[in-house]
Amino acid sequence: RLPVAAFLLVGAGSLVLSSMVPALIRHFFVKPTELQLEKPYIERNIALTRKAYNLDQIAAKPFAAEQKLTFQTLETNKATIDNIRLWDWLPLSDTYAQLQEIRTYYKFDDFDVDRYWLDGSYQSVMLSARELRSSLLPPNAQTWVNRHVLFTHGNGAVMSPVTRKSAEGLPFFYLRDIPPVADGGPKIDEPRIYFGEESDDYVIVKSSIPEFDYPKGKDNVYAAYDGAGGVPIGALGWRTLFAYYFNDANLVLSSYVTADSRIMIRRNIRERVRTIAPFLRLDHDPYLVISNGRMFWMQDAYTTSSYFPSAQPVREFDLNYIRNSVKVVVDAYNGTVDFYLIDPGDPIAATYQRIFPNLFKPFTAMPADLQKHIRYPEDLFLIQARLYQTYHMETAEVFYNREDFWQFPRQPGGDGTAMMTPYYIIMRLPGEPQAEFFLMLPMVPSRRDNMIAWLAARCDPPDYGKLIVYEFPKDKLVYGPFQIEARINQTTEISQQLTLWNQMGSRVIRGANLLVIPIENSVLYVSPLYLRAEHGHLPELKRVIAAYGEHVVMKETLAEALAALFAGPGPAPAVSSATGETPPTNPAASQAQEALDRYNQAVERLKSGDWKGFGAQFDAMGEVLERMNRQSTGR
Repeated sequence: RLPVAAFLLVGAGSLVLSSMVPALIRHFFVKPTELQLEKPYIERNIALTRKAYNLDQIAAKPFAAEQKLTFQTLETNKATIDNIRLWDWLPLSDTYAQLQEIRTYYKFDDFDVDRYWLDGSYQSVMLSARELRSSLLPPNAQTWVNRHVLFTHGNGAVMSPVTRKSAEGLPFFYLRDIPPVADGGPKIDEPRIYFGEESDDYVIVKSSIPEFDYPKGKDNVYAAYDGAGGVPIGALGWRTLFAYYFNDANLVLSSYVTADSRIMIRRNIRERVRTIAPFLRLDHDPYLVISNGRMFWMQDAYTTSSYFPSAQPVREFDLNYIRNSVKVVVDAYNGTVDFYLIDPGDPIAATYQRIFPNLFKPFTAMPADLQKHIRYPEDLFLIQARLYQTYHMETAEVFYNREDFWQFPRQPGGDGTAMMTPYYIIMRLPGEPQAEFFLMLPMVPSRRDNMIAWLAARCDPPDYGKLIVYEFPKDKLVYGPFQIEARINQTTEISQQLTLWNQMGSRVIRGANLLVIPIENSVLYVSPLYLRAEHGHLPELKRVIAAYGEHVVMKETLAEALAALFAGPGPAPAVSSATGETPPTNPAASQAQEALDRYNQAVERLKSGDWKGFGAQFDAMGEVLERMNRQSTGR
């Protein structure tokens, strides 16, 4: 009994000591000097986390947040103004579906933002591929022949500028219809889409019957595949193997499969890329690129690790190191896949290249036109932005106390729990000679709504991949998106109009993001407003809300909103002479008419986006009014 009691006593004592000693050490030794003890580890964590996620390459610059915008400033930044995105993807998806899906089996799966040189100008556009989803065929048409032999491919794409709209508030299409009609957009010579985001079934091409190409009136147009995609399946042995693989005897029994037939498998581009390179992690958003008359998919790929020493992990992705080292291009017609190494300095990517020397090509081997469409991937940007909220603090003392913690702005228009997401935009940075394509996101202080900074990633070569954070003065209030949303709701004429529309059977739709537009060292805010019939599915862009400084306006067009914010010309002031006598009727009437003509011409220039012409007409109107004032006052 004595040994047992001794054993229990020792065990109980050890248990008590093992739980008490660490607590006592922490209370009496660690807590009083916690920062001093943890400082070396904090400094190491900061330095290595910034290294692991390339946060140490972010260039920090001051942003004055001045209130000095004029129409002359807007003219200097015309490319920025002309590319403010008024079409949000959510209402645009409904509009595209209603106007351009053409048939029930076509589907616009995703909407991408990209930039093209069109008609001599650098333009931001939204585009989507018109893919064919065989599961959307009518139930009585869900046959093996239809799903795998006849309905094999999508057709073309739709493209629209981010700013323009029709008189009815609908998108202006640069690309539309089947076969694709280009109206200011890039021409598509090969519109058929065999590989895409919606292509999940295997299909047989070069069969004994032509493939459905597109509907034309009451008839259909048919086509035959003439590319090199797919695997030959003419031999009985191959047909038997594929029949076993897909558990589908029709591949052996069908008379539609001929000696020349080919089977296309793994047509979903993400599955296709993942099958070839399972060691790469893929971005969630592959995007469509139209280049030299053909259609391609651009897929961003990452190298990652969870073993970078002392770096902060991102647990939802199980990593603590990431690089966007590879750009993948997939041909939508033939399914060819090319891997381009864009970051040869990444040791993981360099290792994969040595293991698979024939898989990776240098980025310089990518066709020049495709290089113009690479963009900074959103998944990587979000990871970096989330970490930068904390890891912009580089000193251990500030980091330990969380004195300058940032967060993403609250999403306007919701319940205040959703956060803003990054958005692509064309703009000219302060001090830069020309506009560029960026991915950007504002930042606000922790538990505050005022803006404290904005983070931007450059997308255009040769500066691709460079990140910049512009920080606002800490002693100056700069409204954040949620605060601007509150001011919009508190503007009487806007809130009354929104209430009236909602009462008249229309549903008011606000854009997902209230856009923060940096111009020079000032900030402009723009929010599109859409109307949709209560039982309809065709949103129309009806108003544009713009805010600058303390002013908020809502007008039919962006041009009119900017005119109201910065120089909105009102009615000519009453004119009288210094002596109280009425000026001669005819000259005054003539000059008043001239001023009115100048005003009308200025408005027309605004509506057409001719800022230079607007400025000239506005200045001319001012000269007329000054002349009238001098004549009326005798000075």
